[in-house]
Amino acid sequence: MSLTNWSETIVIAELQDEPSLSEDLAALVARFEQDGDHRDVVLDLAEVNYLTSSNIAALLRLRRLVISNECRMKVTGCTNSVWGIFLTTGLDKVFDFVDDKLMALATLQMGG
Repeated sequence: MSLTNWSETIVIAELQDEPSLSEDLAALVARFEQDGDHRDVVLDLAEVNYLTSSNIAALLRLRRLVISNECRMKVTGCTNSVWGIFLTTGLDKVFDFVDDKLMALATLQMGG
């Protein structure tokens, strides 16, 4: 995972496909649980080709932690197969999807 502190209020996480995806998500969850990180998050899933139920659970947990810290999370870069998983599970209505990282950053900076 590439983790970039884009600003004092925004972090970008570029996640990789399995086997590192599960570890990357666990590290992000731990960061928000233990450190009480108070930053908006941009999750870039461009390199992810498939999500397991464990990955989805970790994404939901991360979302809950980000929101409980009064921050926002944008998901970007979904491949067709990952987008299909979000649609099938109904999570397309739960997560906030943005077309690309630049749009996600602009939306977060503008307060959207």
